[in-house]
Amino acid sequence: MKNKQQGIYYGYIMVIAVFFIITIVEGLMYCFGIFFKPLQSEFGWSSTQVSLAFTLFMILHGLFYIVTGKISDRFGPRLVVTICGIFLGAGYLMISRITALWQLCILYGLVLAIGTSGAYVPLISTINRWFVKKRSLMTGICSAGSGVGTMIIPPITSRLISAFGWRQSSMIVGLAALLLIGVIAQLLKRDPSKLKSSHHVTDQIEEITVKDPSSSFSLGKAVRTPQFWILVTAYFGFGFCLQAVMVHIVPYAITLGNPLTKAAIIIAIIGGASIIGRITIGAAADRIGNKQVTIVSFILMTLSVCLLLFSKRIEMFYLFAIIFGFGYGGLVTMSSLLVADLFGLRNHGLIFGVVAFTITFGGGVGPLMAGYIFDLSNSYYLLLFILLAVSAAASVLISLLKSKKSLI
Repeated sequence: MKNKQQGIYYGYIMVIAVFFIITIVEGLMYCFGIFFKPLQSEFGWSSTQVSLAFTLFMILHGLFYIVTGKISDRFGPRLVVTICGIFLGAGYLMISRITALWQLCILYGLVLAIGTSGAYVPLISTINRWFVKKRSLMTGICSAGSGVGTMIIPPITSRLISAFGWRQSSMIVGLAALLLIGVIAQLLKRDPSKLKSSHHVTDQIEEITVKDPSSSFSLGKAVRTPQFWILVTAYFGFGFCLQAVMVHIVPYAITLGNPLTKAAIIIAIIGGASIIGRITIGAAADRIGNKQVTIVSFILMTLSVCLLLFSKRIEMFYLFAIIFGFGYGGLVTMSSLLVADLFGLRNHGLIFGVVAFTITFGGGVGPLMAGYIFDLSNSYYLLLFILLAVSAAASVLISLLKSKKSLI
């Protein structure tokens, strides 16, 4: 019989801490659009000029995921999140003082890219180390912080800008990030191994120790497998579809005669549905498997795009948003879990960082291609067929994934 001592398993405290950090960081990451018009009004910059900072951010924060994932594998998330929290807070503080476009590009495109890279990949990778039986569910709960942050923090920031102006609001956001992330980060621990001498010992620790075998892959070994390339190709497609939709779905609804006020609600519905998807699909994965629910999530995304082909009324766009958001939430949650399934936990942060970069890279390509297609044809229909093909192909690719045992 196992000797269990009384106490709350520290992994649950980790889940709470990770959820709040992801909520803060991901919420602040999507505040760029809130500052967009105020920056244009003060400096007279074009949309392309302001968007350049976001393009740099998308590319660089994906690259930095690889670095922060590797550092977290070695030293744990507390150091990574604390340092990146300083960059995030300081970046917003310095943005409040900018006078030129190049300053915005450096501060948002580089400094904030470093700041945000310390959250999702290192923290979700860490949660994978803390759970076995409930790994998918706990990953889904933590991942839901992204949707919560997206729904809550931009509206708060918008109210701050209306009340105090964009410069003071940027300072308030920066100070809040420094304080909150710095404090919560001190609760983070790399894995349960150091808790064996404490009073918070449960069979979770024993299971994790047994199920993190020495056969875990290095990045070099993972890259030499076809499974790695199947995974990154499928998730590049996911990033491509996701950001093409997030950037262009509102303009598409407007071109069909729907008012802006109603079209803007589509994004909020996608965010809300993604929260439900992250948790629900995470719980389902613990029962039927990560690969299976990933395929289902891609199929939901494909079906939602099919629905767009026949959508004109705003109610149909809302239905699309529910299905798309649910599938998108599931795919975000499954990305780290598939890495753990295929390549183990020893170098999980580094490998997951590479996968996350392919998502952000696809996310950079998708909106640009969508805009180019619309400029050429004055229509989004060709884009919808491309999204349909990419999403369907990704679901087929995921079905080809094999277990880790077959790779060893």
